Amino acid sequence: MKVFVAGCGTMGAGIAQVFASFGHETVMFDREADLVERGYALIEKQVRRQFDKGRLTQEEAEDLLANLKRSTDLEEAKGADLVIEAIFEDLEAKRVLFGKLDKLCRPDCLFATNTSSLSITEIASELDHESSLAGMHFFNPAPVMKLVEVVSGDHTSEETKEQFAAIVRAIGKEPVFCKESPGFIVNRLLIPMINEAADLLHQGVASREDIDQAMKLGANHPMGPLQLADFIGIDIVKNIMEIIRARTGNPKYEPSPLLGRMVQEGKLGRKSGQGFYQY
Repeated sequence: MKVFVAGCGTMGAGIAQVFASFGHETVMFDREADLVERGYALIEKQVRRQFDKGRLTQEEAEDLLANLKRSTDLEEAKGADLVIEAIFEDLEAKRVLFGKLDKLCRPDCLFATNTSSLSITEIASELDHESSLAGMHFFNPAPVMKLVEVVSGDHTSEETKEQFAAIVRAIGKEPVFCKESPGFIVNRLLIPMINEAADLLHQGVASREDIDQAMKLGANHPMGPLQLADFIGIDIVKNIMEIIRARTGNPKYEPSPLLGRMVQEGKLGRKSGQGFYQY
């Protein structure tokens, strides 16, 4: 199967690594060469780490990297069996991209978006065959996390859902199915919990350490909500809350003022070196 992954950030690179590890010819696309190379370097680092730990043989590592093709040319999507969009969370940018891809790809090509919260129906609106697009929401880090949310838009066909389920299982993941709804399943539950944790800290109810410890020991979570926010990215948490708030119209999803302040100050979590904790 030929897979075309648009977007070479953390998620796009992780998704490309997954498909390449299962022997699929995988194109890593982004608009700028340095973005593509940065994504490829992330994969090289992960593959080297897996090799050093004895989880990959040298042959497996070499084969995985050989399955990856780097490109800044959208024309590489021609002949793809599956196109996965993993660009930044902007509805119009995603719609425009799929409009261009639709003109390049075969009529039987499957289209997936890795959006974490945007409308599948609206993203698919530029496609001639809207029934061929679904959400294929991976979780970070994509090579490790077993879950993929398969999300149906208003026009996603049953055949498309079944094809995506088969693809997800073939790459060693487990699918769960849902209709489009703000935040889908995981983020609709998880991100408001993180937001509440930030509010508890903001109001001085408890320390960051005690909030995290409470959820680890009291709810058996492997990581506290504030630690998890740092891992996800404070800006991403805030953005998802804003999308859920806008799409539901429910003020209970208003982002905590603390999240807004942290984003303004550039305290975005692990990726910036400081969030709720110092890194």
